Amino acid sequence: MTDEEFDDTTVYRVVMNHEEQYSIWPSDRDLPAGWRDEGTSGPKAACLAHIEEVWTDMRPLSLRKFMEEVASTPPPPEQDEPEDDGESLVSRLSTGEHPVEVTIRPERTAAALREAIERGYVFIRFTQTEGGTELGVRLDLSACDLGGADFDTATGHVALAGDLTLDFEPVRCIADIDLATMTGFGHLTASEHAA
Repeated sequence: MTDEEFDDTTVYRVVMNHEEQYSIWPSDRDLPAGWRDEGTSGPKAACLAHIEEVWTDMRPLSLRKFMEEVASTPPPPEQDEPEDDGESLVSRLSTGEHPVEVTIRPERTAAALREAIERGYVFIRFTQTEGGTELGVRLDLSACDLGGADFDTATGHVALAGDLTLDFEPVRCIADIDLATMTGFGHLTASEHAA
């Protein structure tokens, strides 16, 4: 014990917060917000010894309750992994129409889409694939139809077409996009010109 602790005549009280974490506080001072008197008071060493004796689980109350809940909840039954039918992503996206969205960063607006089209490169996400397959598409502007679009009012539709390589296969992505929602439908086809 240091001389300073030996000379300390302050009376402390043991305090506890809403998470049942303990501390000590001088008895002659108002309690800080969020803390309440635990009921024990005395010299600093006695209060600290009491805390060491009663505070056996250092985890906050909310964590203890969460862990108890997790422990009392049975794990969900294991689900069988879906069988891999061997069909490639390219094959799946080449059959029928699929929900898509245009992904433009930092903002997904009609004006930003117009700029991307002018640059000749857009990102199309097939939203119902696992994780959402996002494809970078080099546009073929001669195959795109922008005639039904008003980019200034974000109304109408654009038909986008462009090439890419997916899983080492050259493909063309064709998508019809509603400018108001930046979503639509699309599919892939085989391409001889994919980049």
